[in-house]
Amino acid sequence: MAQRETWTSRIGFIFAAVGSAVGLGNIWSFPFQTAANGGAAFLVVYLLAVFLIGFPTMMVEFVIGRRGEQNPIASFGKIGYGNWSFTGGLGLFSSLITLSFYSVVGGWVLSYILGSATGAYFGDAGAYFGSVASGPTAIGGHLVFMVLTIGIVASGVTDGIERATKVMIPGVLLLLVALAGWATTLDGAAEGYSYYLSPDFGVIASNFGSIVPPAMGQAFFTLSLGFSVMIAYSSYLGRDDSLPADGGAIVVVNTLIALLAGFVVFPILFATGGAEGAGGGAGTAFVALAGAFGSLPAGGIIGFFFFAVLLFAALSSSISLLEVPVSYVSENYGYKRSTTAVAMGGLIAVIGVPATFGTSWLGFYNDLVFKLLLPISVLLLAVFVGWVADREAVDELGRGSSVGESFTSAWLWWVRLVVPVAVIVTLYLGVEALYTGLASGAYF
Repeated sequence: MAQRETWTSRIGFIFAAVGSAVGLGNIWSFPFQTAANGGAAFLVVYLLAVFLIGFPTMMVEFVIGRRGEQNPIASFGKIGYGNWSFTGGLGLFSSLITLSFYSVVGGWVLSYILGSATGAYFGDAGAYFGSVASGPTAIGGHLVFMVLTIGIVASGVTDGIERATKVMIPGVLLLLVALAGWATTLDGAAEGYSYYLSPDFGVIASNFGSIVPPAMGQAFFTLSLGFSVMIAYSSYLGRDDSLPADGGAIVVVNTLIALLAGFVVFPILFATGGAEGAGGGAGTAFVALAGAFGSLPAGGIIGFFFFAVLLFAALSSSISLLEVPVSYVSENYGYKRSTTAVAMGGLIAVIGVPATFGTSWLGFYNDLVFKLLLPISVLLLAVFVGWVADREAVDELGRGSSVGESFTSAWLWWVRLVVPVAVIVTLYLGVEALYTGLASGAYF
């Protein structure tokens, strides 16, 4: 059997993990989830979810991955709990479903990069979205995006994923900082910042049931939790790496990029009419931004760079989602990585075709993952590490780290008690919302 690849450096792992976390969820979904759910009120709940639930859960996946040193399904067997491998399998399934519709949105981004260069969406942003969001153009963009993703994953952990993310993540940061600086010059900047950063806690209290599920789902999605991605990535780590330090760096950088995206998007929205029209779903986000770019000086140039940031972010996440099934199939059945990447990528592309028929299918896929699959997966992971795994597995958290026994114990009890309660509440509210959507015919 060929020797298993590892990251060439700690920074390589951090960039790859940040790349997985920093995707369309941060730059496209996060600002518009914020706009749709009360502005700064949503931001407060999201930040609490990231640091109080997301970071401890990331440590759960890191412990399983590095301890198991195999793909997300086999890792449970490696540490002596093979009957829990279905938890890694659920994450793998979530990765498949997510990438199938995520790549459709990635295809939209490719169309908008072209539209920025040609000015195609300047006249009628809504009509342009309609022309690229479904039908042959959407299918073509979906397939091109999948080909790019497959090419990177097929090249391997070090030559493909690590090398690509070392380029893309600094690029995303630099371009976002530049765009945020430009956004401060817009007439609507001050109003946009106020909406984004001045929470009304009464909104949280009165809309708790509608804010918590998307905020928690957004936290899981933007940190790549519940997909088994972090189990897969941490399985390539060396024993001397500090899991808490690396996880902390990943969470901070990921959150910084999400916040930066808001500093770009909200001034643009308020310079061209406010945030009210930006909360209507996946398509509305693209229409609102394209309409704004079409009415701003040098909008085509700004739009081109903004959608280029989206493309880098989307690819850095899509390769992590594809890595989960590819690592499982290639390691368990002995197939070449390149062959497996093509086969699994092709399967995912086929699964995603319904999402190119219209945004209703895409919305259903999105809510199925956010409101059902990810919370269930995170709950199972927390129960496994908190109540099932032995102390030797738990002690993996402190290996290569300066954290003491008290930190590990506090984390363990937090994972045992707080994380499951928070996720169960989120799951209940999410299932209720999903059922309501299905019963009302909102998806189809």
